[in-house]
Amino acid sequence: MDSSHTTSRKLKVFTLNNKNGLSMTVTNFGGKIMSMLVPDKNGKFDDIILGYGTPEEYIHGAPYFGALIGRVGNRIAKGKFSLNGKLFPLVVNNRDNHLHGGPNGFHNVYWDAIPLLIDGNEALQLQYVSKDGEEGYPGNLKIIVTYILTNENEWIVEYEATTDQDTPVNLTQHNFYNLAGEGNGDILKHALTIHADRFTPVNENLVPTGELNNVLNTPFDFRQPICIGEHIDDDNEQLKFGSGYDHNWVLNKNDSSLTLAAFVSEPTSGRVMEIHTTEPGIQFYTGNFLDSTDIGKRKKAYAHRTGFCLETQHFPDSPNHSNFPSVILKPGEKYYQKTVHRFLMANSLSN
Repeated sequence: MDSSHTTSRKLKVFTLNNKNGLSMTVTNFGGKIMSMLVPDKNGKFDDIILGYGTPEEYIHGAPYFGALIGRVGNRIAKGKFSLNGKLFPLVVNNRDNHLHGGPNGFHNVYWDAIPLLIDGNEALQLQYVSKDGEEGYPGNLKIIVTYILTNENEWIVEYEATTDQDTPVNLTQHNFYNLAGEGNGDILKHALTIHADRFTPVNENLVPTGELNNVLNTPFDFRQPICIGEHIDDDNEQLKFGSGYDHNWVLNKNDSSLTLAAFVSEPTSGRVMEIHTTEPGIQFYTGNFLDSTDIGKRKKAYAHRTGFCLETQHFPDSPNHSNFPSVILKPGEKYYQKTVHRFLMANSLSN
């Protein structure tokens, strides 16, 4: 593991490697994944993560490329929620809503970073204390996030948190992927499977309505592999709200066990990414708001739909929907979740 590229007193970059040649670089600013080198079917390595070439660019660039997200991922309607009879106003940064923990959420802070070896695998532990009142949230929240790159070609993210007051917590990670390689065109020919019979429809502000709709006979049915672009431009109100997919799927599971949630394959490279998670939901976003203003590592502009996100999480706006799984963490409890990204070739999918 190389942690020598310190660019200033605070801003640092860490590199994790495995025995098969996979590698990933991480900056302590926002815990952002800067690159991830993965082989294709011919053994050629390429970077599958959209982002910038230097850590300094992340400070003023697009805020969510590769970032850790919190205290609550996705949107909270009208930037407020009630807890224990008290109304908590949050910082509004997305139309009338609070998005991804606010403008100074976990994506926009420096994390304490500690390189580790875990069971022979290179890892990086990221620590941060979110103080009482930060972005409007109650309680001092202590967070530990661990990235592990295993010799089985897995990238594991483990999240832990404790609090001294009741508070909502819904952490996630916001990589933009292109399995053909970042900067290599759109992601519409990637084939996606999501193990979910239902999704959470949204209103025109992309906030869940509270319903849990069946995917049957809709463009949201990814229970069998289907190209992302197959129905993305269908005449469908939900797709029009998001200018494509920007929705949460309700995974087919009843507990917090680690289960296969989704997998994606890219036909030209043969790369496959499986996602296993303890979380009840996964947000699928198709880079609808990428507009060529961000210039990536290949010096290519990131145009519309040139990257996708699969964010494992609880459901968006959960503090305002009693029928959604709770995201409230209490003193004495420990928040824990785990997501495993497994990289394969197209002929080696797990059962």
